[in-house]
Amino acid sequence: MPDSANAFSVSVEIGSSGYTSAITAGEHLFQADEPKHAGGADLGPSPYDLLLASLGTCTAMTLRMYADHKKWPLIGVVVRLSHSRQHARDCEDCDGTDGHITRIARTVELLGDELDDAKRVRLMEIADKCPVHKTLAGEIRIDTTAVT
Repeated sequence: MPDSANAFSVSVEIGSSGYTSAITAGEHLFQADEPKHAGGADLGPSPYDLLLASLGTCTAMTLRMYADHKKWPLIGVVVRLSHSRQHARDCEDCDGTDGHITRIARTVELLGDELDDAKRVRLMEIADKCPVHKTLAGEIRIDTTAVT
């Protein structure tokens, strides 16, 4: 567990009003916000947009790495994602404990006319092996410490 602010790889700061948050990730600076309908100024992606972007980029990068390693003719990948919550009672295969289950819908478009069916099937198996997918699908423990 990091023992100083410098040990963290991402930091987020927010001011005394509004929801626009300044994010530092390594040497990268950007911002997040809530959409206007949720009281934000819509000056950046929402927290769930960032979560989906993490899964989408990890999926695309993992597929690119695998195809490059195999020297397969993958021209590109398009990953589209959406997030929703549904009542657990409406979900036959859900173990939700708070009455709701979080759903992420992900479609993966593999670009490359020279990819045969076997390669496409294997690439779709690899999509589920990206590290962010494994993290989200596994047990997550978040340790929070107050700084005084």
